[in-house]
Amino acid sequence: MPTIFERDTARAFCVDAPIEILSTKSGPLKDLTFGVKDIFDIANIPTAFGSPAWLNSHPIPTETATFISSLVDAGASLVGKTHTDELTYSILGMNAHYGTPLNTAAPNRVPGGSSSGSASAVAAKLVDFAIGSDTGGSVRAPASFCGIYGFRPTHGRISLERARPLAKSFDTLGWFARDPEILLKVGEVLFNETRTRNASASYFFLKEAFDLLPPSLSKQAQEAISLRLGRAQIPTVEIGNCELKDWAETFRIIQAGEIWEQHGNWASEHLSEMGPGVKDRFEAARSITENQKIKARSDREKVTAKMAQLLSENTYLILPTVFDIAPRLDSSAKEFDDFRKNSFQLLCIAGLCGLPQVTLPLLTIQDAPFGVSILAKQNMDMSLLGEIYAPT
Repeated sequence: MPTIFERDTARAFCVDAPIEILSTKSGPLKDLTFGVKDIFDIANIPTAFGSPAWLNSHPIPTETATFISSLVDAGASLVGKTHTDELTYSILGMNAHYGTPLNTAAPNRVPGGSSSGSASAVAAKLVDFAIGSDTGGSVRAPASFCGIYGFRPTHGRISLERARPLAKSFDTLGWFARDPEILLKVGEVLFNETRTRNASASYFFLKEAFDLLPPSLSKQAQEAISLRLGRAQIPTVEIGNCELKDWAETFRIIQAGEIWEQHGNWASEHLSEMGPGVKDRFEAARSITENQKIKARSDREKVTAKMAQLLSENTYLILPTVFDIAPRLDSSAKEFDDFRKNSFQLLCIAGLCGLPQVTLPLLTIQDAPFGVSILAKQNMDMSLLGEIYAPT
């Protein structure tokens, strides 16, 4: 049988980190294949973290992330490690050192990052599902861009031991699939829980989130998710006297502060080896002051309190995953930056509050996918996955 590298028409897999773990188990994931983002350790296989400088300055791991054994024991076979944006500090999927995986759903557009290789591999049907990570949108954005399902769990629900951190109070493991049943089955294995359904579930559109979109796209997105959920009428709720752009700035400051605390010493020695964009963001992270961090942490508590008012065990919120379809590969630096800033007004909510969020591939706009998301209360992960697999 051809190797994954011989079949990899999407440039999704890391050729410098060949790994194959074939499962002989007969669990719920039997006969399924998966890839793992190159931030998770596998014994005796290099973890590059999307950076040649990181690869050359860190030892080869001697232990394997425990979730990989859980998936293999459930019957799934690991076929390779997938590319990531440099140090996972982007949502576009363009790595200056290792290239850009193909977005098979829209080849002239970016695949999204930082879990670019994982999303690309699933979209290109190279694997049945793939593991990524999500700090500021690194599963949700590429899921929307590539027209697949993506899931970010409640913060802290799944161990990130043997994973390279970015900003620890936001970092989560996440995963992609083309099929909602597979998305659910992976969740059942990783959470060690069975699917649940919420017979009294209520859905609400988040007004301020949809107001960020052009009116025609907002209308199409709301109609598509209503049809998918089998709900003729979905009411709208408002955040109130809050601005999503302020929430995004709160997220940016806390994330940048944590990134510099985690990687600042190493980054100071390797800034000249970083690609454009990533280098700029690290330099900006270095300038975050203690007063900025204190205020942002206080503002985060207010955001969390506001969302707690809107969510309950019976309530789910619907919002666009990102601001628009994926940017074109030939977009200008300013266009990429504007897209990132606009999208973080949507992506920051789950991160600030540690909420589970699922992205559904519901629309095609200008021959490119556009995803719509559902947010749930913390620890309602399996209920959320159950709703998506078998909506009312």
